[in-house]
Amino acid sequence: MTDHDDDTLRRLARSQFPAPSEAARQRALAAAMLAFDAAEASESKKSAAPSQGSGWGARLRSIVPNRSWIMDTRITLGLGTAAVALLLLPLGYQLYSSTAITPLEAPRPPASAETRPEFATKTESPSEVSAAVDQNLAEQSRVDDSVAEGEVVVRQEAAGQTSAATPSAEIAVAAPAEPAPVLANKSGTQQLLAGRSAAPLAPLAAAGAMDFAEGLPAPEPRLLVPADGDGDQFTQFAESPVKIVAEEPVSTFSIDVDTASYSYVRKALTDGWLPSPEAVRIEEMINYFDYGYAGPETAEVSFASSLEVYPTPWNPKTQLVQIGIKGYVPPAGEDKPSNLVFLLDTSGSMDEPDKLPLLKRAFGVLVNQLGANDTVSIVAYAGSAGVVLPPTAASDKPAILAALNRLSAGGSTAGAEGIELAYSLAERNRVAGGINRVILATDGDFNVGIDDPEALKTYIKTKRDSGIFLSVLGFGQGNYGDDTAQALAQNGNGNASYIDSFREAQKVLGEEIGGTLETIAKDVKIQVEFNPAVVAEYRLVGYETRALNREDFNNDKVDAGEIGAGHTVTAIYEITPVGSGAELNDPLRYGTDTPTSAVLPANEIGFLKIRYKAPDSDQSQLIETPIPAGGAATLAEASEDARWASAVAAFAQKLKGSNYGEISYEAIREQAQAARGADENGYRAEFLQLVRLAQSLTPGEGFVCTAPEGNRNCR
Repeated sequence: MTDHDDDTLRRLARSQFPAPSEAARQRALAAAMLAFDAAEASESKKSAAPSQGSGWGARLRSIVPNRSWIMDTRITLGLGTAAVALLLLPLGYQLYSSTAITPLEAPRPPASAETRPEFATKTESPSEVSAAVDQNLAEQSRVDDSVAEGEVVVRQEAAGQTSAATPSAEIAVAAPAEPAPVLANKSGTQQLLAGRSAAPLAPLAAAGAMDFAEGLPAPEPRLLVPADGDGDQFTQFAESPVKIVAEEPVSTFSIDVDTASYSYVRKALTDGWLPSPEAVRIEEMINYFDYGYAGPETAEVSFASSLEVYPTPWNPKTQLVQIGIKGYVPPAGEDKPSNLVFLLDTSGSMDEPDKLPLLKRAFGVLVNQLGANDTVSIVAYAGSAGVVLPPTAASDKPAILAALNRLSAGGSTAGAEGIELAYSLAERNRVAGGINRVILATDGDFNVGIDDPEALKTYIKTKRDSGIFLSVLGFGQGNYGDDTAQALAQNGNGNASYIDSFREAQKVLGEEIGGTLETIAKDVKIQVEFNPAVVAEYRLVGYETRALNREDFNNDKVDAGEIGAGHTVTAIYEITPVGSGAELNDPLRYGTDTPTSAVLPANEIGFLKIRYKAPDSDQSQLIETPIPAGGAATLAEASEDARWASAVAAFAQKLKGSNYGEISYEAIREQAQAARGADENGYRAEFLQLVRLAQSLTPGEGFVCTAPEGNRNCR
């Protein structure tokens, strides 16, 4: 050690240092350890690797001639006080950046970011070393202040270069309040935009220390949920094909009042990703909205039907036949008693903000809708099933809400055991002539208990036949079992909904509680026979998972969908009129696709049949209605509900990647905007925003700005 070195140390010891922060201490300690590791690695390579600097004229491996002096001083004094730790931070940085270590890469900061002067990396004499230390101490103090205020930029010399003109990489140090940006790709993986080599920092990151390159404490580990719902399960199905009327004139299907698909698609789009095609069920998208169909005036008739024919928005050569059903709406004063069992999933997978916490608030909405004639029981299932709340009068709302609030997530998922216990409670407290229903709330992850799906369906069917129905509410993403929820609800004579937000909980369990709980008709089937003299081809838009055989229509043993009080159901057929030129099938060479009988009515498109059962009956009833030809000559002449329903259908087909028709998001939005109507609850306005979101997320689709030229909203 030289006299000059002694003078330098004494001068530094007398210096006044700023009070160090905890973050500064952590940075200093991490820098010292990293510098020591780098130096040790470099020393071990000395004998094998040729020297990279051998004199004052060559590039130095350290900021002073004798690196061992720095190491000894670091060991003796560096960890003793926070002040010396601050001193060693720039020194360690110089060692780190001047040794043969792969440089740390990072994204460039924005042009407006404050630029920190570059640290000294080369000195020619001990006096220059002392000056560099003074400069680095001053700069480090300024950086500490800058980090507390906002964003700074550190310039790091790229190591491992032999040229004196070494390029520099700018490293953005974000303010603590700004999270690291995230990219979500198609498969759902996420990448933090760190842009740096993970290997040198792995030990520090594991210990929760700072990221030396960025100068900030490493963020706490967190689970990155796949951004596109990767892991959620949906039923696979093919799109309904075009059929030739002369070959297959009859179409039969079960109605569907579920709305889970719409709310799932909404969550996907608002979270910034396009849903998988399997998640899009067109009929559930359409049926999410209420329509102004006329309903029956008395309870003697469960529902009434409406018909409308109008041009197809995505193909002007074809037409749409819209079939609407409106269920009977009980008078406000009618209070049918209900026996409800809440079957709540409290397994470990439910421990997320959009699962159990949202579930509690959602069921709180339902409890507030119940009256003195209603009874509530709560069964929770996780590692084992248990009764959280025995049958309790709904008037005792504090007791019910307290039981909900006590729920916590943990354990595996004994779904089947929970279902058995819930049905047992429902049977013991059955209400004659009232509503007896189990409401299952889960993320769909059934993995313990009756693991045979068919056995579980059979069990639920048996209970359904005894008069106890099942509804399913889905929550969360990542392992949402939509296929399971749909199957259980269909076999339990109930409906499936997906609760993506508290607002959706208010809609399903508040505004539409009558339709959710009270079934006014079960096993509702629709059959349409098309007239080959008028219609050449047809296809059913959606309802792929609800298709029935022709003979199933008259078979009362075949299960079908249910409709609740006040519910509306919409079904749309796209038809190709005879001679329109829009036929997709070539005519037969050795025969004819068109009947020659002159007795076929030319004023009928087809004949509609609806078969249903009363909730307490096993004998079906039949409604028959002819579908008149003609209809609206232009889309503008169609009713508001028809234009809205077809806009939603077009949107769902586009999200699904339908093989039929082509229409832009902008055209869909314009049509929907014109048919928005009163929109008391704002659901249609929300749909318009979803169209915009889908447009922005679809490659090749851009916004068409309708604002005045020069408006900042245009781009």
